[in-house]
Amino acid sequence: MCADLRDEAQVERIYTEALRHFATIDALVVNAGIWNPVSVPLWEMSAEQWRQTLDADLNSAFFTCRAFLRHLAQVPRESASIVLVGSTAALFGEAGHSDYAAAKAALTYGLTRTLKNEIVRLAPRGRVNCVCPGWVRTPMSSSELGDAGLVRRVQATMALQKIAEPEDVAAAIVFLTSDRLAGHISGAILPIAGGMEGRLLHPENLA
Repeated sequence: MCADLRDEAQVERIYTEALRHFATIDALVVNAGIWNPVSVPLWEMSAEQWRQTLDADLNSAFFTCRAFLRHLAQVPRESASIVLVGSTAALFGEAGHSDYAAAKAALTYGLTRTLKNEIVRLAPRGRVNCVCPGWVRTPMSSSELGDAGLVRRVQATMALQKIAEPEDVAAAIVFLTSDRLAGHISGAILPIAGGMEGRLLHPENLA
């Protein structure tokens, strides 16, 4: 099942299709997004790039969460879960990528902390949480992670000095969607970034 999540009608269609196969949809993971690998300071950024990033990273989350909550309103139940995928760019900022940082900060702080209060009006044990990955080995980051110098600089800001694998992020998402494991966690913002602090922890990497 595929859809352009920037398109309201396509988002509604995938929920309709999913509900042909499942009686309810109990958990939502909001993971769609783009990141422009070209570093562009804000004063040089085009309005088109800004709009494209917010459309893909933030508007898609709005449409997806809204459709999930509308379904929840139609089929009430005790619990449900949303996990938003933010970024360390939301926590620390990211020079040259203000569009991405702004979109992810809106998910991480604005949506997570608002929706965790709204979802309980529909499901008394409903929960909304956010994970904030740092660098992860994915197709989107593959070209940058092929630069050994960049990897050294990135790892110099991380206690664990390792690049995450997709499974590291997936495991945290599974934990947060589980009523059994994380049933009393809502509104949490969980960094998955090897102890990244947004500052230099291992200066020897840069020597």
